[in-house]
Amino acid sequence: MTSPETFAALLDDAAVRRIALANALTDEDASLDAETAYEVQRLVVGKRVARGAHLVGAKLGLTSAAKQRQMQVSDPLYGRLTSDMVLDPSQPVDLDRFIHVRAEPEIGFVIGDVIAAPATIAGVLAATDSVFAAIELIDSRYDGFRFRLPDVIADNASSAGVLVGSVARRPSDVGDLRLLGVVVRRNGVVAGTAAGAAALGHPAQAVAWLVDRLASRGESLEPGSVVLSGGLTDALPLERGTVVSVEIEGLGTVEVRA
Repeated sequence: MTSPETFAALLDDAAVRRIALANALTDEDASLDAETAYEVQRLVVGKRVARGAHLVGAKLGLTSAAKQRQMQVSDPLYGRLTSDMVLDPSQPVDLDRFIHVRAEPEIGFVIGDVIAAPATIAGVLAATDSVFAAIELIDSRYDGFRFRLPDVIADNASSAGVLVGSVARRPSDVGDLRLLGVVVRRNGVVAGTAAGAAALGHPAQAVAWLVDRLASRGESLEPGSVVLSGGLTDALPLERGTVVSVEIEGLGTVEVRA
């Protein structure tokens, strides 16, 4: 079996050089499972931290039923967010930082208090300082975004960047997060619509799932952590001259320009 360290080095090199791997890790070693993949992910993130970044939170992936059916899985996955992924929405994104980046809408959380496991929707909402509109940039380190579940876990859930909207509100001031309408526009034209319920039925349920999975590994979300609760529509390719905007009911609009 290929070592986690070897796989982490491959993924990190692909990210640093902006050159996608021709083969997924499971093509090279079919024995790679989800638990080992999370160890690879830990090592990949550790390399970013060693270069000067610091952890700022986490992100959920595969939170929609459609994505789960596509990947033939029944659970989401998670990755880590580091400070070098946080981008300024007022500035164009430098596409040279990425391989084949895509943008997707998210409802983000700022965690105010420790959330005990087993976590509940009510517990997550009570411990949340604020929620906000966000755009996540995903950038698989595999050619053509072709991968199996362990591959994408190892690749830090395709994490690449996040742009945070300027409106942050307490959950109780927004209303039922499941019902928040989401409109995604590409160059001013509607490219997708959704509601908050697209993230595991309730965005706070996605955060609760994350809390429980972290607890199973002896970890937790630190107060102040940012959590992206999962993509609400299909991700859109981000190309030069493209503007993708995300409007979420009660949380304003955030956009990314390339």
